[in-house]
Formats: sequence, C-alpha cells, structure tokens
Amino acid sequence: MSFDLQGRVAVVFGVANKRSIAWSIAQGLHNAGAKLAVTYQNERLEQEARDLILSLPGAEAFMCDVSHDGDIDALFSKLKERYGKLHVLVHSVAFAPADELKGEFLNTTREGFRVAHDVSVYSLIAVSRAAAPLMEDGGSIITMTYYGAEKVVPHYNVMGVAKASLECTVRYLAYDLGKRKIRVNAIKTLAARGIAGFGDMQKSHAERAPLQRNVDVNEVGATGVFLASDASSGITGEVIFVDCGYNIMGF
Repeated sequence: MSFDLQGRVAVVFGVANKRSIAWSIAQGLHNAGAKLAVTYQNERLEQEARDLILSLPGAEAFMCDVSHDGDIDALFSKLKERYGKLHVLVHSVAFAPADELKGEFLNTTREGFRVAHDVSVYSLIAVSRAAAPLMEDGGSIITMTYYGAEKVVPHYNVMGVAKASLECTVRYLAYDLGKRKIRVNAIKTLAARGIAGFGDMQKSHAERAPLQRNVDVNEVGATGVFLASDASSGITGEVIFVDCGYNIMGF
C-alpha cells in the first residue's frame, strides 16, 4: 500500500484562500500525483481562489455553490466530460450566518438552523450522490468536522449541531456506498476560525494536548492524502482526529 495517487482524479470543494484546510489537502493530493479539479463558491471568491488553484500545475478551477442542485449537476457533467472517472472527493464546506455564532445557542433561529444544515451537511449528501456514478473503480469521500460536534464550544452554537449531523451522515453514506467500494470518512480538527476567542482556544489546546502543540495544517492535508490512498483501503465510516491528542484528555 502507498500514498501514490498517480492516475487518480480528485475534486476538492471548499478552497477559499491559502489558509484553508481544503487548500492544504489539495496541495497534498497534487503532490501525490492526483489530477485535480478544485471548486470555489462564487464570483466574489473567484479571483483569489482561481489564482491559487491554477498555481498547481495541471489543476483546474470550477465555480460551484453547493447549496444549489443546478450548480452541482452542471459541475459533475463537466467533470464526467473532462475526466471520465472520479476517485476522490474532498468536502470542506461549512457555513452558518454570522449572527448564529454570537450569544446563546438557545436563540438559534429556524432559518439559521436550516442554512447551517443545508450548506454544511446536506451538501455532502448531494455531492456524494453526484459523484458516485463517476466512481466506477471505487473511491474515497472525505469531509471535515470539528471538536464542537461532541463537546460544547461556546459560540460555536448551531455549527456544533450541524457537525454532529455531518458525522452521522458520514456513517450512513459509508453504509450505502460501501457496496460500490466507495469509502466515506471525516477528519476532525480543532480549527474553527469563525468563532470568538479562537486565539485563546489555540493557546489552551497547545498547553493541554499530549504533543504540547497545535496541529500544522499540512498535517491535516497529509491525513487527507492517506484517506484518499489505498493505504486506508479498510477504513470507512470513521471520524479521525488530527489534534495532537487533545481529545483524549479529561482536563
């Protein structure tokens, strides 16, 4: 078994800038030899995202808003025409309205709850359904989750509930797609830049984690390459922590 992805085609959802986990995974997949299709959400993000994506030789950039089924259908039609087959899908997409990440979870709005689950969770189902027919040789689907799915992180609020739903979705998709030799897994990190106090949390993580440091984003990228490769061929339906061991600590 190896991390060699020569001859494999991967699509990565969620590249916004050079600091994003999706970008780190995209770089890792490229270095392992995969052909890359990378998406960005909309015209507002187009310039920065396209310049970044096209800096990887051979990578192609596509616009796709995963909250619109028409965008997803159009994208996968292009991928089928361009590549024929697909082997890896990386889903690094999450969103909740900013106001939902302030104050108390008790005040979550119906619309905020809907948006968070539509964009952050249902999108995984939608893109997996579209990708499955192209994964004729089997494949690997990878999504990103966060510590707040199982522990209370103040101000993460509805996103914590959405991430818990995402992790459950991974298990159900793994069951459905296993017969097609498609694996579905999640990487769980401590990265959550959108919430208040993130800098203080990082300091606490480094102090308490067994490795006594924070995770480098490239380590998350390397885990993505592992899950995309044959080296992880027996792993599906799992949530893999990449957090320097922070999650094992009681206090």
